[in-house]
Amino acid sequence: MLTMADRTNPNNDFEIALPPDDTVSAMEFSPATSQKTFLIAGSWDKTVRCWEVQEIGQAIPNSMQSMTMPILDVCWSGDGTKVFIASCNKLVKCWDIVTNQMTQVAAHDAPVRTCHWFESTSYTCIMTGSWDKTLKFWDLRSERPITTINLPERVYCADVEYPFAVVGTESNDVITYRLDGTPSMLDRITSPLKYQNRCVAIFKDKTTQVCILGFGLGNIGGGTAIFSNFNPQKRKDVFSLNCHCRNILKIPHTRNVYAVNDIKFHPVHDTFATVGSNSTFAFWDKKSRKMLKISEVLDQSITKCCFNSDGQIFAYSSGYDWSKGPEYYDPNEKPRLFLRSCFEELKPK
Repeated sequence: MLTMADRTNPNNDFEIALPPDDTVSAMEFSPATSQKTFLIAGSWDKTVRCWEVQEIGQAIPNSMQSMTMPILDVCWSGDGTKVFIASCNKLVKCWDIVTNQMTQVAAHDAPVRTCHWFESTSYTCIMTGSWDKTLKFWDLRSERPITTINLPERVYCADVEYPFAVVGTESNDVITYRLDGTPSMLDRITSPLKYQNRCVAIFKDKTTQVCILGFGLGNIGGGTAIFSNFNPQKRKDVFSLNCHCRNILKIPHTRNVYAVNDIKFHPVHDTFATVGSNSTFAFWDKKSRKMLKISEVLDQSITKCCFNSDGQIFAYSSGYDWSKGPEYYDPNEKPRLFLRSCFEELKPK
């Protein structure tokens, strides 16, 4: 007979103590510049929590901050001393990890869905994307955005790796930008995936770790598209994978599809991870376009994931993501966060 531990942690990964009280909506490890390894997680319980991860099996609760409404995104500053927090309360705040102080750094007219820190050759900036259909760029020395870009629809996902940004909107547009100089649109296309945009991540050339090659886009229909070039003239370099789908037994040509809730590229290998509403995570070889591993099925959806800076640790969170509707919500099922040693599993075959 399966025990409760077997059902909630079937992959035998290390479970982090003191998780949020509601589903994790954003998660990120501290950058390589940080002297220690920290993991932050923002949640629908209005909190952002921080753990010091010393190694697999040792994640020490460090500190916590809260907002007045649920958290939708988090990101680190380049030096790993500050965390930026985007919230449904239309604000972005900066949490100084050293002093434990919070200050407001950005604002929109609707909930802020995404926030990303980047450093150019001449300035540092926060890019925020909102359901008010704008992207805004903020120099932290000013109360006003240095640039505002109007979008066709609400921002659903975004990623930044200087000098590029990619934004997915409600209307299934995928818009890419160049950030060197004044931010400007590079290209705008309709997603090749059938269903609504859910998550996006940029990947680098794993040989140089400098050249930005392309990005991966996940949707609510179980699919992921990999764009292997930012150049609009080479848009044919794209392929798709059915990452989180299940065949329906005994019914030909039918399947259940589940949202791809997050996609992250490994910082060392030419591989990536996806997590989904089918309660699994999967590792993929981008070059061969094949799956490296799929996890055992958890008892709840997997909502977010991330790698630490050297690619040794894979973190993921489980919780209810409302994909099955309110009738399946069980208040007794609590969110959980896990750490997995992953470097060898992510090596291309």
